[in-house]
Amino acid sequence: MLIGGSGLSLWMDSLRFHTLFISPVFHGLSLIAGVFLLLSVMKVSRNTGRLLARYGREGELPRLETDKLVTTGIYACMRHPMHLGLLFFPWSIALIIGSPFFILILAPLELIFILLLVKLVEEPEALKKFGDEYRDYQKRVPAFTLRCRCLKQLFREEVSEEQS
Repeated sequence: MLIGGSGLSLWMDSLRFHTLFISPVFHGLSLIAGVFLLLSVMKVSRNTGRLLARYGREGELPRLETDKLVTTGIYACMRHPMHLGLLFFPWSIALIIGSPFFILILAPLELIFILLLVKLVEEPEALKKFGDEYRDYQKRVPAFTLRCRCLKQLFREEVSEEQS
């Protein structure tokens, strides 16, 4: 999606956003914003991935697999903190490329696609894997949140289970 979207966006920009597309000021600002956003996405993914690897597994499991439901730490604030970070990944690439079409049209569409994957794939898989325990968790904890306390915890250098 990102590679095809980048190519399509650059082509559309050359047709529609020609003036903005060649602006060095726009590209400089969008590059800085994109790199900052990409580094933030990577930090969120790293922090939440470490927490899942530490507390979401017992025994020998393949990498990225879990067999325990983690409901503490950042997972006490939101059910899908890693996906919250990944929602902004397309925007970071769009900003780095400096494509107005990608920033304004494709990145929001990809964000919606990621939300649909969470709702239609991730949530049903978690319900199947953890059953009533996950249903109770759904009732208590939102899928995503932008509460300041939760965002601070999400970006801490070391996200630990005790920090809830």
